[in-house]
Parts: sequence; C-alpha cells; structure tokens
Amino acid sequence: MNEDVARPRQPSMADVARVAGVSAQTVSRALRGSAHVNPDTGRRVLAAVEQVGYRFNSAARALSSGRSLTVGLVLLASGGYYSRSAVTAGVESAADDAGYAVSIATIASLDARRMERALARLADQGVDGLVIAVPLISVTRKMEDITRDIPTVTLDGSRTAGARVIGIDQREAGRIATQHLLDLGHRQIWHLSGPDEWLEARQRREGWQECLALAGIEAPPALEGDWSPGSGYRQGQIIAMIPEVTAVFVACDEMAFGLIRALRERGRAVPEDVSVVSVDDIALASYCTPPLTAVRQDFFGHGAAAVRLLLQDDATVEPSAVEATLSVRASTAPPRPR
Repeated sequence: MNEDVARPRQPSMADVARVAGVSAQTVSRALRGSAHVNPDTGRRVLAAVEQVGYRFNSAARALSSGRSLTVGLVLLASGGYYSRSAVTAGVESAADDAGYAVSIATIASLDARRMERALARLADQGVDGLVIAVPLISVTRKMEDITRDIPTVTLDGSRTAGARVIGIDQREAGRIATQHLLDLGHRQIWHLSGPDEWLEARQRREGWQECLALAGIEAPPALEGDWSPGSGYRQGQIIAMIPEVTAVFVACDEMAFGLIRALRERGRAVPEDVSVVSVDDIALASYCTPPLTAVRQDFFGHGAAAVRLLLQDDATVEPSAVEATLSVRASTAPPRPR
C-alpha cells in the first residue's frame, strides 16, 4: 500500500480559513491572539479550529509571538507521592486552560547545583514562567539570575529575590496543629519532623516549638523522618516505648500513617493512648484508621494558582495568603486520665 495515500492529511490553516469564511492571514492573527482581530471573527476561527481538528504548530506560534506558551515546573523526585502528583495536576490543568504546555524538570536530591541545572534547562527551552516546588533553603547567584529574568512563583519552596510565593504559612500550620493538642489538654507533645534540609520541615518544627514555649512547655527533642510511611513507622516504634507521650505532631500524613501502625503494633491505641495530628490532609487521611486529624494543604489548588499568578500582566501583584485550616477527625482526643 502506498504510505502517502494511507496516511490521512492533517487539517491546514487554509481549511480553518475556508470553514470560518476568512483569510489564512486572519486565522494566523487570531491564533496568535492579535488585538486587531474582531472578537466575533476570533470566535468563528476557534470554532472552525475545533470543527476541522486543526493543531496550530507551537514552534511557529513561538516564532511569531516571541513566546513559547510553556510553563516550566521543577519537582523533587523524592518526597510525598501524593503532593508531587497533585501539584503537577494543578499546574497542568491551569496551564491547559490558558493554552500553555508544561515542561517538567525533576531533580534527584536537594542540591543547589542540581537545581541550577534544572532551571537552566527550562530557561534554555524559553519557558514563559517557572513554578518551583522544590524547598531548597540556600539560593545561589545563578538561581537568582534565572528567576529574575523569568517570572517565577514558588510553592512554599525556594525563595529568590525575584520569585513570588504562594501557599500556607508553614509555621502557622505547626502552631495550629500543636495548639489543637494543647487545647485538648495534652502536655507531652512530641514532633516527628521532615528532613532538616527541607524549608517546610524546619518551619513546621519552629511552629511547634513556638507554640509549646508560649504555653510554658519545654519542647522535647524532635525526631526526624524522610516524609515516607516507613520512616514514620520506624520512629513510631521509638515513640511507642515512651509512656509519657500522649500526643504527636507529625510533619506529613504519609509519615503519620506509618506512625499509627507502629503505635498499634506496640499496644498504644490512637487516640486513647496517643493523639496524632499531621499536615497535608491528603485524600487518604479521612480513610486512615482512625481518620486522621490534619492541617489542610490544597496541592492541586496551589499548583493551579501558581500558574494563574504567573500569567497575570502585573508582575507586582502578590497572591493572597492561603489560610491554614484544621480538619478535625478521630485521631485526636483529650488525654486519658492517669
């Protein structure tokens, strides 16, 4: 069979022009978003694009408009699976709504040089904006230069002079979780922290320490996990052997799942013996046994909001602070009378 005959012809700009009843030049201007195209004409062109199934070449559009119509997203390979996938979904959804594609750069570890290379790759691709979901504490000169030249929004992650930040106050998240336990009557409140090199982990731990200090309680030494259920399980076995502990603030839901299993296996009931509260409130939190009390983070919403912020014309606009809210469920209760 002749391959040229077998392969169906892709719709062209001329096909769109014929269906819309306009010239090919008008179609080109409409697809570039030109202000010189009448709105009614633009709608006819878009309807014709849908009708004939035309796909406008993105490279040609970038050349003609000076824009790539691509948003760059930087993620860390490790960390919570749910948060990574939810952030990515939010960024892709908002980008698609605005007619943008998403280019993702994933780094293997929290290393400044890896971060520099990831940002440089995206900059070389000509992305129109950057969403950084990597919580580096240190920021290099090269990172500053790239994020100054390209509009950048961070999701509680790397801070640079040119980047805007969206997301909840992580210290406030730690304070809210700890205050909830204090209000229930707990005084032996331990903390299972995330990795110390993560900015969010440090801020949540600081919120816990500050809240206990205001209550006149000396904070015990924080235990450290790596965001995984396995690390929560390992540290939970240690916590289960400390009879004075009546409550634990865990830095993320996934570690809390492992912690609760370890407590149960060691004969410590949740919440009768030990109350557990965490941060994230992922979809699985309400299906944990018992259902998990958690400070909510809307990963999908934050990812989508970051893209919308990037695409605003006024670069001085700052996002509104996202209020931290607590979802109270059955994993927390007043301490058992001694």
